[in-house]
Amino acid sequence: QVQLVESGGGLVQTGGSLRLSCAASGRTFSSYAMGWFRQAPGKEREFVAAISWSGLTTDYADSGKGRFMISRDNAKNTMYLQMNSLKPEDTAVYYCAAARTPRSIPRKYEYNYWGQGTQVTVSS
Repeated sequence: QVQLVESGGGLVQTGGSLRLSCAASGRTFSSYAMGWFRQAPGKEREFVAAISWSGLTTDYADSGKGRFMISRDNAKNTMYLQMNSLKPEDTAVYYCAAARTPRSIPRKYEYNYWGQGTQVTVSS
């Protein structure tokens, strides 16, 4: 099992930056592929970015390409999401998730563990 705790959310102006962190418990963090998702009010949870267990493979939703960067530090049991050039439409609760899968990038249904989320608000 793995427990996930997000941090780093907050209020930022359009064009600003935030770095989200996802701290994982347990000694098997490096065996999980990880992902970031977000959910805005009244909308379904959507994929943001994912990273393989090794960190060598990443994937992004079109909305974040060129602005967001996902990374991980297996020695620290932590995953990150660097978000630049933020827009009001990026406002959402951001969740990290873990998947134990043979794939480099998990399918959405493969995520077994979820954090509680951290609020990101981008003001116009």
